[in-house]
Amino acid sequence: MLLFPDPTTALIDPVCKVPTLSITCNIKDPITLESYTRDVRYIAQKAEAYLQSTGIADTSFWGPEAEFYLLNDIRYGQSPNSGFYHVDSVEGSWNSGREENPNLGYKPRYKEGYFPVPPSDTLQDLRSEICLKLIEAGIDVEVHHHEVGTAGQGEIDIRYGPLTDIGDKIALYKYIIKNMARENNLVATFMPKPLFQDNGSGMHVHQSLWKDGKNIFYDPQGYSLLSEDALYYIGGLLAHARSLCAIIAPTTNSYKRLVPGYEAPVNIAYSQRNRSACVRIPVYSKSEKAKRIEFRTPDPSCNPYLAFSALLMAGLDGIQNRIHPGDPLDKDLYDLEPEELADIESTPVSLGDALDALEEDHEYLLKGDVFTQDVLDVWIDYKRENEVDAVNIRPHPYEFFLYHDI
Repeated sequence: MLLFPDPTTALIDPVCKVPTLSITCNIKDPITLESYTRDVRYIAQKAEAYLQSTGIADTSFWGPEAEFYLLNDIRYGQSPNSGFYHVDSVEGSWNSGREENPNLGYKPRYKEGYFPVPPSDTLQDLRSEICLKLIEAGIDVEVHHHEVGTAGQGEIDIRYGPLTDIGDKIALYKYIIKNMARENNLVATFMPKPLFQDNGSGMHVHQSLWKDGKNIFYDPQGYSLLSEDALYYIGGLLAHARSLCAIIAPTTNSYKRLVPGYEAPVNIAYSQRNRSACVRIPVYSKSEKAKRIEFRTPDPSCNPYLAFSALLMAGLDGIQNRIHPGDPLDKDLYDLEPEELADIESTPVSLGDALDALEEDHEYLLKGDVFTQDVLDVWIDYKRENEVDAVNIRPHPYEFFLYHDI
C-alpha cells in the first residue's frame, strides 16, 4: 500500500517535544494507484460524494461528543489460569477511606460527577491544557467539563464540521488527549464501560444536512421544528439502528454500556427529551442553523470515518424510501409500564447480536459503492473471530463468584 499525504491536514504535532510534521494520508494500491477500498478515510469521502450525487443535500455537518476517563492506574492480565483488570483514580468514590497522607476527600459519588467544580473536579486544569493543545492543532473547542462518572470521566466538545474533516479531527482529538494524559502521569481511556455500576463513555453524534446554504432539517411548523426530510432521516436511523450498532458500538465492551439505568440510549425511538432514546432532538435553540438531530448510541471506541458514513447512509435511506419514524416518545421512558416498554424495540444486547443484524441488514450501506461487500465481510469476520469468540471462550472473574463451589 502507498500513503498519499493530504496537504490540507498538515500541522506541527502539538504533543511532540521535537518539532514534528503531522499529516493525514489516503491509502492507494501500489500497482494500480487506485484508492484502497478498505481505507476508512476513502469510505468517508465516498459517503460525502454519494450525498451530493443524490441531490438531497450538498453538505452534512457532524458534531460528536466523545467522552473519556482519565485514570491514575490501569492494570490487566490474562493467562490460562488467571484473568483480571484493575483501574484506579484519586477521584474514585471507592477511595474515600483510603490512607492518602492525608486523604482530603472530595471524591465524586457514583453517577454524581455531572458536573462539579474543583476541588471535586481535580482535572479542570488538565482539560483546559488539553483544550489549548486541540486549538493549537486547529480544532475549535466549544466547552469542556467533568462527566457523570466518578474517577475522572470528562468531555471536551468540538465545533461541528463536514464528515471527513470531523473524522480527521476525532482521530487527532483522541491522540492529543492520550498523550497529554500520559505527560501528566495519567492514562486516558475511550473504552465504553471501564467501570461497573457507573456511567459509560458515549459519543453522541449531532448531525444535519444542508443544501445551497440552507438547513434542510429545519421547518418552523414541524414537530420540534423538524422538516419532513429530517423525520425521514430519523426513520432511516431507527430502521437500521440494530445493524448500525455493529459499526457505531463495535466492541464487546460497548454492550456493557448499552444497558438500562445509566442514561444509555437503548430504546429505538426518538424524542425531544428522553436520554434513553436513540435519537434526541435538541430544543434549547429555535435557530435554523442550530436545528439538528442527535444520535446517542455511538461510543468513542468506534472508527469515526466508518461511524459517520454509516449513519449518513442510514439517514439517506430513510429519506429516499420515506421511512417515517412514527410518533415521538416524549414520555419518561424510565416510568413506562412493562407492557408499554415491551412495544419499544431495543438495541442489540451484544456485539455478536449486532454483527448478526449487520449481516442481515446492510444493503443501504452498499449504495454508491460507499461500503463494499468486501469491507463488510472482513469487518464481520474479524470482529467475530478476534473479539466476540475471543471473549466468549475465556472464563470471567465473576463466574468464579457464581460457580466455583457448585
